[in-house]
Amino acid sequence: MLLSLLLHTYSLRYVLPAAVMLGTAPTYILAWGAWRLLSTLLPARFYHKVDDRLYTIYQSMVLFFFEHYTGVQVRQGGSREKRYKIKAKTPACSYHCKSKFKSIESCLPFSMENVGTHGGMYVKRSARFNEKKMRNKLHMQMKTKTPMYFVIFPEGTRYDPELPKVIADSQAYADKEGLPVLKHVLTPRVKATHVAIDSMKSYLDAVYDITVAYEGTIDHKGQRKLAPSMTDFLCKECPRLHIYFERIELEDIPKEQIFMRRWLHERFEVKDKLLIEFYDAKDSKRRNRFPGKSVHSKLSLQKTVPSLLFLSGLTASMLLTESGRKLYIKTWIYGSLLGCLWVSIKA
Repeated sequence: MLLSLLLHTYSLRYVLPAAVMLGTAPTYILAWGAWRLLSTLLPARFYHKVDDRLYTIYQSMVLFFFEHYTGVQVRQGGSREKRYKIKAKTPACSYHCKSKFKSIESCLPFSMENVGTHGGMYVKRSARFNEKKMRNKLHMQMKTKTPMYFVIFPEGTRYDPELPKVIADSQAYADKEGLPVLKHVLTPRVKATHVAIDSMKSYLDAVYDITVAYEGTIDHKGQRKLAPSMTDFLCKECPRLHIYFERIELEDIPKEQIFMRRWLHERFEVKDKLLIEFYDAKDSKRRNRFPGKSVHSKLSLQKTVPSLLFLSGLTASMLLTESGRKLYIKTWIYGSLLGCLWVSIKA
C-alpha cells in the first residue's frame, strides 16, 4: 500500500509544471490578442517586435520546466567552432527522435493556433501540399525582415518504434525510389525543404543540420523504445539530451529539386549513422553519445525564471477578480475551439 502510494506520488511530478504551463496559456493568448488589436494602426514592425517578445516569454517559461525543473543535461556536439555563431536568418533542417518543443506545443491549448499566427506553417506528407501558399508565407516573412530560425522536419512525422507499419512504408518508399533504406530515421521528403531554401536563398545565412537523441530509450533487449513523452519528461525520465550540429553553406546545397532530393537523403544517411552509433554501438562506452567532443549546454535561470514569475503573477492577479475569472474561463473555452478550427483550416 505504501509502495503504491509512493509510486503514484512519483508519477504525479508532472502535475505542477503541467498546471502552470496550461494555466498560463489563456493569459498569454489574451496578452497577444490585446496587442494584436492595439497594433492594427501601427507599422507592422512594431507588432512583430512585441509579438516576438511575448512568444519568447511564454517559451522561456516552458523551458524552465523542461530544463531546470527536470534537471535534464543537454549535451551539444558537432561543428563546435560554428555552433555558437548561428545567426537569426537560419533554417534548421532537423531530425528529432521526438522533438521536445514540437511535443510540447502539440499538447498545450491555443499553441498550434499561435504558432500559425507567429509564422509557422503546417505541411502534410501528402499530395495536398500547397507550394504557392508556402512561398507566399515565406515572402511575407522576408518582406517584414523578420529575424528568425526556420525549422524544417523533412521526415514529416516522428519515428515511432511502436508504429512498425509507418517505418515499413517509409523504408519501402526508399527502396522503390532506389535510395538507401534507413534504420533509425524515416525517409525525408524534399518538397517543403526545397521550397523554403529556394524561396529564401537571398535571405539566409546557412543551413544547420540538427540531430537530437534521448538517453534511456533502449530496453533490456537492446531494442529502441518510444522517446519520452511530455509526461515522461516532466517526471524526469530523461537524464540527458544529446544534440549534434552541422553547418552547411548554401552554395553546397543543390538548387534543383531532383538533386536536392538526393542531397537531403544523404544528409539523413549521415543522421542514421549517428543514431546507429548512439543506440547500437557494440562498445558500451560509445553508446548514448554522439562521436567527437560534446559540451554541457547550460541555460541560465535568468533566462527563464523572470518569465515564469511574470506569467504566473499575471494569471494569479486575473483569477483574483470575478470578471477576471469569467474572462479566463471564456478564453479557455473559445480559445480552444478557435485553435482547433484554425488548425483544421490551415493543416
